[in-house]
Amino acid sequence: MAQTDRQYTAPARLFHWVIAGLILYQIPLAYYMMALPLSPDKFGSYALHKSIGMTIFTVSAARLAWRWLRPPPPLPVSLGTATRRLGGLTHGLLYCLTFALPLVGWLSSSAANFPVSLFGWFTLPNLVAPDGALHERLELAHRLLAYTLFGTFSLHAGAAFYHHFVLRDGVLRAMLPFTGKRS
Repeated sequence: MAQTDRQYTAPARLFHWVIAGLILYQIPLAYYMMALPLSPDKFGSYALHKSIGMTIFTVSAARLAWRWLRPPPPLPVSLGTATRRLGGLTHGLLYCLTFALPLVGWLSSSAANFPVSLFGWFTLPNLVAPDGALHERLELAHRLLAYTLFGTFSLHAGAAFYHHFVLRDGVLRAMLPFTGKRS
C-alpha cells in the first residue's frame, strides 16, 4: 500500500525530472555529435552538449542545496537495511556523477583549448592550460564516467519501477510530478 505521508516537495520533484530529462537528452546527443564529420553542425552539437552538461551541474547543485534545506521523506519502513544502503549508494553515486561528468568535460575542453560556453550567453574560463595528452586522458575519463552514469541511471529507473510494480510501496509515486501539493 502507498504511504500518503511520503511525498517529495514540488521543487525536489522539478529538480529530479529536469536532471533526468537533460541526461536522457545528452545520451543520443553525445552519440550524434561524435558520429558527425567535422562541420559547423558538429561544433554546434558539442557546444549544446557542453551547455546542457553545465546546466545539469547547476541544477544538481540547486537540488543538493534544496535537499539539505528540505530533507526527503523517509523511505517505507518495510525496506530492509541492505535495500536502504543500496538506494543511498545509488543516489550518492548519481549526485557524484552529475557533478563529475560536467567538471571532467570542462577540464577536457580546457585541455583541448575549446571554450565552454553556456548557450552562448557567456564563456567559462579554461581550468587548465592546453595539453593534448591531458585532453586524451580526460576525454577517456569523461566517456567512462558517462557509461557509469548510464548504468547507474538505468539501475535507479529499474529500482523505481520495481518499487512501483512489485513492492507497490509508493516510492515512485512520491517523486512523480503532479502527485501532491507539498511545497
